[in-house]
Amino acid sequence: MTYSPPTDISNRPVAILGAGTLGRRIALTFATRGGVVHLYDVSENSLQSAREFLDEAVPDLVNKRAASDARPAKIEFFTNLPDAVKNAWYIVESVPEILSLKIDTLGQVDEIAEPDAIIGTNSSSFPSSELIGKVKHPERVLNTHYGQPPELPQVELMTDGKTDERIYDILEEELPKHGFVTAAARTESVGFIINRVWAAIKRESLAVVAEGVSTPEAFDRIWVASGAGGAGVFRLIDKVGLDVALDIEENYIKHFPYIPTKSRDLLQKYVDAGKLGVKSGEGFYNDYEK
Repeated sequence: MTYSPPTDISNRPVAILGAGTLGRRIALTFATRGGVVHLYDVSENSLQSAREFLDEAVPDLVNKRAASDARPAKIEFFTNLPDAVKNAWYIVESVPEILSLKIDTLGQVDEIAEPDAIIGTNSSSFPSSELIGKVKHPERVLNTHYGQPPELPQVELMTDGKTDERIYDILEEELPKHGFVTAAARTESVGFIINRVWAAIKRESLAVVAEGVSTPEAFDRIWVASGAGGAGVFRLIDKVGLDVALDIEENYIKHFPYIPTKSRDLLQKYVDAGKLGVKSGEGFYNDYEK
């Protein structure tokens, strides 16, 4: 059957699958233009934590966007996947960065989603072409990789090799309405656009610490003072999660085996010690609340 992209977007929900650190932030940013947002997770605890976060964050973000006619959306929470994706025009997969889990999730979503729904994987390291082994309609699947919205609102779009070109036009029109800034990588690239460059910066920053040249705190101070960024590299890694950063680095090493491993090994040391960053209360810094 020939794929037809969605047309009745304004009356249908967006569904985000995964209520973790990034999934709930994606939901937050979509929840400022009215309408309905679905947030799904297999864990009731994760959903409850996300609900508490959104109850506090949505009003604040709506107030900040008052000049652009912002208004809160209705957010609905699900542990049942078919209910979560029902009638959604756009589905964002944001489950943990585990290849087999993403393949299974996308295959299942492709089976139960509306025939015209766009399915985006938020994977930060896997090209969507590696994730569509169980997908029967790859023309509606692509990478839609988010930063850390709303503070970092970028979304990189990338083909799975078979993505319908019309999907780019739809997302590049709709996502900016929610405050996102989009750029399309129409040729597959490990690391997309920004992350490909960021991975190299992050890797060298970790190497500087792994080699004993600097400490995370001293590095971040001089990094910010030099004008290289508004936040320190190690603060950002703590925010994303050291376990997530480790999974990403492992994937780069798989694709580019010539990459030195000392940065990966430093992340592994922290992860093995249970220091995952903000979510665990301690990472490269130890001044977070658990």
